[in-house]
Amino acid sequence: MGSSKAEKAENHERIVRIAAARFREIGIEGIGVADLMKDAGMTHGGFYRHFASREELVAEAVARALQDGGQAVAAIANSTQSRQILFTALVDGYLSIAHRDGLASSCAVTALAADVARSNDKARSAYTSQVSLYLKVLGELIASEKSASKRTAAIAALATMVGAVSLARAVNDAALSDEILQSAARELKARMA
Repeated sequence: MGSSKAEKAENHERIVRIAAARFREIGIEGIGVADLMKDAGMTHGGFYRHFASREELVAEAVARALQDGGQAVAAIANSTQSRQILFTALVDGYLSIAHRDGLASSCAVTALAADVARSNDKARSAYTSQVSLYLKVLGELIASEKSASKRTAAIAALATMVGAVSLARAVNDAALSDEILQSAARELKARMA
């Protein structure tokens, strides 16, 4: 019985992990349960042994995708380097070509924004928590004496990064896409210097 429970937990974890990546890659509505289960190496019928509904999977997979990004931000926040170095590293990493092109492993705050806006409350709550975490981390990295201005600067920085990656992914001109990322990074770093 213990083996069966462990196997069920492993299968559940695999479904959530795959869904988190696929949702970032092609959107929540871009893939159905049958294809997700096939990607996980299981049958469509097995889905309901793990989830009561597709919405339950969506909420859990969105939370996982956000958690994955949160770990990277937490690592930056826990570093002992200077705020300026950490802010620059965060901006450079977020506004990189690798982040733009790596949809399946990219930040869910950018990849899932439009999908989550139309999703269930659990997914939106997880998204809201992640945005709040990012704002807290950015606020700690921004050199300003007033907490209100730090909060405003953190919101502007996050909105700039998310918007720049979204635009860079959407345009079909490679040079323009690169220019969007580079311009946003330059502006953010200049503003926060």
